Amino acid sequence: MKFPDNLKYTEEHEWIRIEGSLAYVGITDYAQKELDELVYIEVESVGETLDKNEVFGTVEAVKTTSDLFMPVSGKVLEFNPELDESEGDNPTLVNTDPYGAGWIIKMEISDPSELDGLLDAEAYEKLVI
Repeated sequence: MKFPDNLKYTEEHEWIRIEGSLAYVGITDYAQKELDELVYIEVESVGETLDKNEVFGTVEAVKTTSDLFMPVSGKVLEFNPELDESEGDNPTLVNTDPYGAGWIIKMEISDPSELDGLLDAEAYEKLVI
């Protein structure tokens, strides 16, 4: 299982990667393994500004559906087109490359200080192992 050092993590198994004034969000390697093969990902919050811990979408696996939570407050700018049913329709990218091509949303952070409350790779690894 991978725990990249350049990411911050939530206890709900989302990760966030900061790139300048933008951030990418997805689910962790641990989460995708627990869910097993993903069959559908839904994000209807593009264009919305959400608070930390608000639901921004859902992931559906063969046996369960799970909510996706905002790791920090901000505006959802984009849903990864490769995962979107109307475009790439390839939700298994989250299974095969959860920290790269399997990102779920791109966002603009409203309050960068909220990043301080997230877990680093070492703390997240201790949480799940």
